[in-house]
Amino acid sequence: MVKIIARKNLSTQNVYDIGVERDHNFIISNGLVASNCFNKSHSTAYGYVTYQTAYLKANYPLEYMAALLTANSDDTDKVQKYISTCGSMNIQIEPPDINRSGVDFTPSSENILFGLSAVRNVGQNAIACILEAREEGGEFKSLADFCDRVDLRAVNRRALEALISCGAFDKIDSNRNQLLHDLELIYDWAQSRARDRATGQGNLFDLLGGGFSTAATTNKNLNSFEVAPKAQSVPDFPQQKKLQMEKELLGFYVSDHPLKAICKSARVLAPINLSRLSEQKEESTICAVVMLNGVKKVMTKKGDPMAILQIEDLTTQLEAVVFPKIYERINPRLQIDSRLIIWGKVDRREEQNQLLVEDVEPVETVQLVIVELNTQQATTIEEQHHLRTVLQGQSKEREKAKVPVIGIVQAGASRQLVRFGRQYWVQDSRIAVQALQNARFSAYAQFLTVSEAESP
Repeated sequence: MVKIIARKNLSTQNVYDIGVERDHNFIISNGLVASNCFNKSHSTAYGYVTYQTAYLKANYPLEYMAALLTANSDDTDKVQKYISTCGSMNIQIEPPDINRSGVDFTPSSENILFGLSAVRNVGQNAIACILEAREEGGEFKSLADFCDRVDLRAVNRRALEALISCGAFDKIDSNRNQLLHDLELIYDWAQSRARDRATGQGNLFDLLGGGFSTAATTNKNLNSFEVAPKAQSVPDFPQQKKLQMEKELLGFYVSDHPLKAICKSARVLAPINLSRLSEQKEESTICAVVMLNGVKKVMTKKGDPMAILQIEDLTTQLEAVVFPKIYERINPRLQIDSRLIIWGKVDRREEQNQLLVEDVEPVETVQLVIVELNTQQATTIEEQHHLRTVLQGQSKEREKAKVPVIGIVQAGASRQLVRFGRQYWVQDSRIAVQALQNARFSAYAQFLTVSEAESP
């Protein structure tokens, strides 16, 4: 901080920005300019920009968020934050679509459509070629139609594999595995047809199908593509595999997210999102439900192994550090693309928010103890004390108490969820449920991965 030692009224003068040594509102000793002394013109300009953006967000939310995503498309953390914001605004982000997507994020009905430029391995020349073919000949009807109409010198095999794998062809054929198998045959078939057209020659199949296949004839007569080779039928990829491919090629889970199925239970269990880590006190212990995206093993100066984890939830991505003793204990649980409950302390080393991991558990193995309470049990002090006593008896060794306890208060037709603090978590769900039932409380155990429809 710099202390202002003198002020002088210069009446009306030209106003200059910070960093100008002379003719400034605030001058300190030795002719230096005081820092952080924005003049009123700055405040007015920032205030006006804030008003404009707030107006756009309130009145044109689709257009505003699409522009915001496009402007920050090279910043993964910001894009994920804005995608989360779209979710809170009930705006769905759709995967790229070969028949609807443009270059950038664009509004589409009530949703926002991923742009083709967001797909890795698909260059600007390929995108321009796709958009030009679509403009001239209309929507693509099949993979064979697409390969026959675009310039395969610009849209190479790698780009096509990326477009199929991220879901850009799902509206044509949702079986991505089948399309990838078909591509092996169709790509060579389309290249052969392109060479024939370039030399002015047709082939027997073109003649049977009604002549050379061009953008104009394709829409009128799809029979020419019935002769396109097709691979033997194969089942589609599992949903988890599809999501992994989307994450690899788009940088995000778009059509779905592995954590969405448990977001209701996770929100009650771990109400702090990773995006709010900066709001927590340093060294405070938090619990989060995350996806494990990466594990980087490193060696300490003493030669002990430790790890740096890349984790994410529905709001942002973050780095977590696992020190040697803890890494030795939890290493078998650190499987890439697994859903984990992670406990750790907030750390702000080198001005970056990160998590110092204390323990992790796979979500699939975590059970919740559910206690159903009527209005009298929830509001009577004696009943509350009785419930706390039972739970404390099941959580004597705090470091071993890993089973969360959730209360459901039934009041007429409404059901309210209540999260019990970490001090009331228990060691063994089966024994805890039995103890609660013996104390005349309605209790049962439930896995965290139960679907939203079945969760309390």
